[in-house]
Amino acid sequence: MARLVFGMNQSLDGYVDHMAFGPSPTLFRHFIAEAQGQAGSLYGRKMYEIMRYWDDDHPEWESDNDRRAFGMAWRKQPKWVVSRTLTSVGPNAFLVGDDLEGAIRSLKAEVDGEIEVAGTELAKSLTELGLIDEYRIYLHPVVLGHGTPYFAGPRPPLRLVSHDRIDEDVIRLRYAPA
Repeated sequence: MARLVFGMNQSLDGYVDHMAFGPSPTLFRHFIAEAQGQAGSLYGRKMYEIMRYWDDDHPEWESDNDRRAFGMAWRKQPKWVVSRTLTSVGPNAFLVGDDLEGAIRSLKAEVDGEIEVAGTELAKSLTELGLIDEYRIYLHPVVLGHGTPYFAGPRPPLRLVSHDRIDEDVIRLRYAPA
């Protein structure tokens, strides 16, 4: 049975913004290892469109082993995309139909391993349905003051499972629903 894990980089004041701050080389290598070990990724439309960047090699990757490694890991894993507007998706990706709860419950029953959940609005919907098994916050020492909050809706009751330092400045907090 699959486990759904929602994990994102977050500022100290609770916002996610891939343009305002990004991973250090150490954290990026951590994300490569995570992607290599995942059974797949579940995306909302916006996050999927951002991540489509990894569908193709880019000339600037020639001397960047980490970007090439992440791109290869991302392309290998299946991706499920929740969208009401997309009619097609890229390679190794599948559209999730209108019955979100039924589709995700079936996915969890059919797949073994960890499935990454990406996108705050999708995570909100899955949280409301009680389908997320773990929340991973990669806490960065940055204050944004505005933006997209990690929790798009009310924060569910959570229980701290573990915490660890990933690099010099980032702590990973792992929570399970309480």
